[in-house]
Amino acid sequence: MKHSLDELTTVARRLRGKLVQMSHASGAPHLASSLSCVEIMVAAYWEALRIDPAQPQDPGRDRLLFSKGHAATTLYAALAYRGFFDKALLDCFAEPGCCLPEHPAASCAPGVEIASGSLGHGLGLGIGMALAARIQKRDYRVLVVMSDGECNEGSVWEAAMMAPAQRLDNLVAIVDYNKWQATGRSDEVLALAPLRDKWEAFGWSATELDGHDVTAVVAALSEVPRVVGKPTAIIAHTVKGKGVSFMEDDNNWHYRIPKAEEVAAARQELGLT
Repeated sequence: MKHSLDELTTVARRLRGKLVQMSHASGAPHLASSLSCVEIMVAAYWEALRIDPAQPQDPGRDRLLFSKGHAATTLYAALAYRGFFDKALLDCFAEPGCCLPEHPAASCAPGVEIASGSLGHGLGLGIGMALAARIQKRDYRVLVVMSDGECNEGSVWEAAMMAPAQRLDNLVAIVDYNKWQATGRSDEVLALAPLRDKWEAFGWSATELDGHDVTAVVAALSEVPRVVGKPTAIIAHTVKGKGVSFMEDDNNWHYRIPKAEEVAAARQELGLT
């Protein structure tokens, strides 16, 4: 790896601390959903993606499409801490006139590839970009970060059928499987499990792992394509609210906004005081 495990773990802690602050300052919800995908984003932006923050529109860059747009703070914080734009910009998140809206808008800030928030569209857009790479004879890869809840959408499974038909082995779908949706457990809202088996049945090369083991996520992304001619699906088992004990696996934090004393407690627990 380009960075040590300690370095990546430190980045993840700092991102989590910033996410809690951003939710408090903006009054924006979805904090627990943002916390669950931190290691996925660290693995991608600090290790796996072939990117240059100084050239965010490089035609040969790898693309990360953040389909779970309700967790936009994780995307923005990762981009800022990776050097795509000044971290001070994070302090205006969700304010009127700020270029960092509560749900991402296409190209609203350097590194933001697509508009997202209405779930179920990221994978289809990823297919378009992966096909464009083939047509343009470029070797970039497309990584789509998805929520488990958006796997409820029929558009996801239409896209999941098209990608293997087109043999898009430069396409990766990584599902942040934190087991919760807004109103209940993911496997109770719809029968998602067994999720890996479903992706395999649709023709993908699928694997599952601990989504908070940054080394495992890096290794999985580094294997792409896992099978020549097949897109890759990574089922990342995560915990909603990960990293802050009083938020972990508590779906009240889907919409709750942390109070100042809860921000302080979270940052102390993360070792950021």
